[in-house]
Amino acid sequence: MPALGFGTLIPDPGETRSATTTALQVGFRHFDCAERYRNEGEVGEALQAEFASGVIKREEVFVTTKLWNTNHRPERVAPAFDASCDRLGVRYIDLYLSHTPFAFAPGEDMDPRDANGNIIYDKGVTLLETWRAMEALVDQGKCRAIGLSDVLLETLAPLYEAARIKPSVVQVESHPYLPQTELLEFCRQKGIVLLAFAPLGHGTKAGPLQDPAVLAIAKQTSQTPAQVLLAWGIQRGTAILTTAKNPDRARENFNISEIPQAAVDEISRIQTRQRLNSVTETGVPGFIPKGG
Repeated sequence: MPALGFGTLIPDPGETRSATTTALQVGFRHFDCAERYRNEGEVGEALQAEFASGVIKREEVFVTTKLWNTNHRPERVAPAFDASCDRLGVRYIDLYLSHTPFAFAPGEDMDPRDANGNIIYDKGVTLLETWRAMEALVDQGKCRAIGLSDVLLETLAPLYEAARIKPSVVQVESHPYLPQTELLEFCRQKGIVLLAFAPLGHGTKAGPLQDPAVLAIAKQTSQTPAQVLLAWGIQRGTAILTTAKNPDRARENFNISEIPQAAVDEISRIQTRQRLNSVTETGVPGFIPKGG
C-alpha cells in the first residue's frame, strides 16, 4: 500500500470524477473510497477511463473501500462488498475496511433514525461477527487485506486477539493535534499500518496548518505547511490520506519531501489536542454532509 493515498470524500459527482482523474495523472496510486460516500461509481468511472487508456494498469493502483454500518450483519457483508466492486468496476479490492465499529439498523437507509432523530443501532450483531464475514472475503480471494476505520484502541485490541485474519490497516483521524501515539505504538507492535485521515486538520481555522511551529518549519524548508504536515505523518511511520479538488493542490500534496528529524520532533512536541471528527463516539461520520 503506497504510504500516500488520495481520499475520495468529495460530495459533487463531477468533482469526484475530475479530482480522481487528476490524482491519477499527478501520480497517486492509492485511492480510499467508501460505500457511504455515495460516489464509488464516479471514482470507478475515472479509474476505468485511465485503465482503458493503457497508461495505468489495475494492478498498479491500490483500491480501498469500506463496509457501511447498515451492512454489519454477516449475511449483508458479501453483497455490500460485491456492490462496491460493481460500482468501482473492479474484480477485487486491495483493502476492505469496516467503516466504523458501530452497527446501524440494517436496510437501505444509510442513516436510520427514530422519531426523535436518534440513530437506530443494531444490537443483534457484534463487530467480531462482522469481522468473520470480512475474513471470508479474504479466504475467497475477493480482497487482499481487511482492516478497521474510526476505531479506538479499546475496541481494536480485543478484536485483534480474537481475529483469525489480523487487521492489516487501521484508518483513523490523526494529525499533530491528535497524534494517536498509543494507538500508533500498538499498531507498530502488531504489524498494523496506521492510515491517517485529516492529516492537515481538515482545513479547520486555527488548526495544524496555522500552527506556529508548522509555519516556521515550512519557511525553513521552503515547503508549504501542507507539505510539512504530510511529511511529518509519513516520517513518524503512518500512511496518510489527502484530498484535493484542483490540480495545483493535488501536485502540492503529492510532491512532498523529507523534513529534518529535528522538525519531526518539534511538531511531535506540539501540545494542542483537538479531535475534529466525533465518529468514534457515535458511528456518524463528522465530515460527510448531512443528507449526503
